[in-house]
Amino acid sequence: MKKENRSKGNFGEEIAIKYLLQKDYKILEKNFTTKLGEIDIIAKDKDIVTFIEVKLRRNSSYGHPFEAVDYRKQKKIINVAKLYAKYKNLYNTQFRFDIIEVYSDSNDINHIIDAFWT
Repeated sequence: MKKENRSKGNFGEEIAIKYLLQKDYKILEKNFTTKLGEIDIIAKDKDIVTFIEVKLRRNSSYGHPFEAVDYRKQKKIINVAKLYAKYKNLYNTQFRFDIIEVYSDSNDINHIIDAFWT
């Protein structure tokens, strides 16, 4: 990933983390990476472990950020989440997959809860 894109990604993730903390989420991991891929944020919402993909855009002129999380990207996130659950011995735990859209021009955040399923 280009350095500039990583910097933009970090910026969007930091905004998302501040938002989540305000909503009383507990941040478990940032940029959890395996050979299969990466999950931007792993957080706990009450008793639910939530895997969150963050997408940053200036605005929606070229489509909404969530549209970049296509089926292939979803499958990758799900597979990384399964590895995370295995590494952490998370049995009998409820999981959820969210997307957080961050619009840098307006500082708007759109949190899509249960954006996709396994």
